[in-house]
Amino acid sequence: MVYKKNNNNQEEQVVTRVKLPRGEEVLGIIEQRLGGNKMMVNCLDGKSRNCRVPGRLKRKLWLRPDDVVIIAPWELDKEKGDVIFKYRLNQIAWLKKKGYLKTEKTEF
Repeated sequence: MVYKKNNNNQEEQVVTRVKLPRGEEVLGIIEQRLGGNKMMVNCLDGKSRNCRVPGRLKRKLWLRPDDVVIIAPWELDKEKGDVIFKYRLNQIAWLKKKGYLKTEKTEF
């Protein structure tokens, strides 16, 4: 993420690189917080997963419903996963423009 100054001397965010899912990672949209560090996430592969925030990211990731995230499904139980990354608004716009994010509920 790079900040540039526009004509009015205001800082403006410009997307330089956006992290994309690798391997088995999946994009998802948070549906509902379940308490603690758990939440229901509607993934773009058609599944709804019960996900958690790993302890190393618990204080760094502040998540709310309708946030777009990357999910890493568990090896043994594919119905559960870990939230490993949260996208910002300008990154979500880039994902929609490039066609990675095609859902009805992503009006930001």
